[in-house]
Amino acid sequence: MATQSAEAAHSKGGVLGRLSLLDRLLPLWIFLAMAVGIILGKLIPDLAPALDSVKLDTVSLPIAIGLLWMMYPVLAKVKYEKIPSIMGNWKMSATSLVLNWIVGPALMFVLAWLLLPDHPAYRTGLIIVGLARCIAMVLIWNMLACGDNEYAAVLVAINSVFQIVMYTVLGYFYLTVVPQWLGAEGVALNIDMGSIAKSVLIFLGIPLAAGFLTRLILGRVKGNDWYETQFIPRLGPTAIIGLLFTIVMMFSLKGEVILAQPLDVLRIALPLLLYFGIMFLLSFGLSYLLKFPYADTATISFTAASNNFELAIAVAIAVFGLASSEALATVVGPLVEVPVLVGLVYVSLWLGRRLYPKDPLWKAEKN
Repeated sequence: MATQSAEAAHSKGGVLGRLSLLDRLLPLWIFLAMAVGIILGKLIPDLAPALDSVKLDTVSLPIAIGLLWMMYPVLAKVKYEKIPSIMGNWKMSATSLVLNWIVGPALMFVLAWLLLPDHPAYRTGLIIVGLARCIAMVLIWNMLACGDNEYAAVLVAINSVFQIVMYTVLGYFYLTVVPQWLGAEGVALNIDMGSIAKSVLIFLGIPLAAGFLTRLILGRVKGNDWYETQFIPRLGPTAIIGLLFTIVMMFSLKGEVILAQPLDVLRIALPLLLYFGIMFLLSFGLSYLLKFPYADTATISFTAASNNFELAIAVAIAVFGLASSEALATVVGPLVEVPVLVGLVYVSLWLGRRLYPKDPLWKAEKN
């Protein structure tokens, strides 16, 4: 199933040869985007309220546009005709489901309680983040790590369905039931499935439909060869531009949080850092032991280590209010996740070279 690896074997110069200057220096661009966002928010005090005044669902419209655009080029790359055969591999799908819906929420709960025993509101916010499985940025990290685009689309779709059904159930369990077992006061998470379904429909349904229709229509009109060799190489890099635009918007809206409460942000960031690192390495190691190909291992690992911050922020604001500490914890989530997951892209490629030396991806790189 490692379609990305097979494709990479045909590329001149291997992995590095496939990366544009924009991709190779992505960590630098991301930190610059963060800085630009914070500076804009500081220099233009009215910018944040203006950007946040118009929303798509519960997300600021500029951020929503960036999220939709960065997902669209990746989903336009997906070879949808391969998805039925990919879905037949129940061993890999079951592994991903266990990591996403059993291990991930439990790990975030444990880290939040261990590292924030004196901040129940921040703890609650982190648990809300842990329950929201990623359906957006994971497509970017997976693409950069040479994961399997088709398999990533399948896992994102599966996570979306489970998110609609399981989010409120797990929210009740981890925020109401388990704290009472530990002798603490539980928290009621009143969020209906319809609201979650609407968020999933917007932030996955729109770019998924756009990507599918783009491939279907242009593939028929211009031919698949033109689509793969001419159109996609031009469209693909714009996903990174969409990501950088989203980061600038996020930090212009929320960057003041870092400046106003730096110590609180650091305390919230620590369990998040541990969560992303542990989930990634655990998922990568388990997938390697189960003898999954590199491209699928990378896809499973990034899917398990990422979170749906749009949903988490929306839930925290809807339940606890915009100015709440719970909302602050969910806002810190993506501010930490973005640079950490970029770093894990390089970790994934490094592990791939050493653990999968026979993979065509690395053979192509040596030629």
